[in-house]
Amino acid sequence: MLQTIVDAINGRKVLAFMYHGLSRVVEPHAVGVSRSGKDALRCWQTAGGHVKPGHEWDFCLLEEMSGLSATGASFAGERPGYKKSDKHLTRIYAEL
Repeated sequence: MLQTIVDAINGRKVLAFMYHGLSRVVEPHAVGVSRSGKDALRCWQTAGGHVKPGHEWDFCLLEEMSGLSATGASFAGERPGYKKSDKHLTRIYAEL
């Protein structure tokens, strides 16, 4: 799973997965270790269900994701509000 996300970030590829019972389609921006010591993904959601309506930025724990796949679509780059060296990640494996 982690390598799929790293490859998607490096190649600017869109991902799809299930998270908390909702489908998500996202543009991955960073993946690393969260403050709680768990692998996590910072992403911009473009489609699917939202936990909080109207919010596009997500911070998802990899252990709570299922059905991860690359959609084959690409994205142009960073979304508004993205900050490199995400302060919620203590170690970063890959980032835009």
